[in-house]
Amino acid sequence: MQRTEIVHPIPPFYRPDSHILILGSFPSVKSREQMFFYGHPQNRFWRVVAAVFGEETPVTIPEKRAFLERNKIALWDSIGRCTIEGSADSTIRDVVPNDLSVILNAAGIAAIFCNGKQSFECYRRYILPVLLREAAVLPSTSPANAAWSFDRLVDAWRAIRSV
Repeated sequence: MQRTEIVHPIPPFYRPDSHILILGSFPSVKSREQMFFYGHPQNRFWRVVAAVFGEETPVTIPEKRAFLERNKIALWDSIGRCTIEGSADSTIRDVVPNDLSVILNAAGIAAIFCNGKQSFECYRRYILPVLLREAAVLPSTSPANAAWSFDRLVDAWRAIRSV
């Protein structure tokens, strides 16, 4: 598979009343096809956050949007442009970060969480020096993070409820 330069195609999801911002690294091929976040059926993001909030797992994009709105969650990614091979974070190079001020200037974000180490490393390296605002790293919901069971992920992700 060839590494390709890709500009992030999915706009940020937020509302003025969003108070939790969750950042992934860069959308997977499936997410880019669907034009919405965490579109790969093996990614546990939607199951995990639904369990954290005690709700049914949203399936359709309208259900996912409604879930985010109800729970005041904004979503985007740390990386705005990069070269990547398929969906593998390990192949990401030539990173250009997203400008989070789009969300932070429009919504009352109280806390920023990074979904996995790749998102957090990009945040720490490129975004933190500009924003001077800390973010917490949570274990990745990616199927590549097989070391974390579903229950263990839910326990760790409960941190987003404390906001």
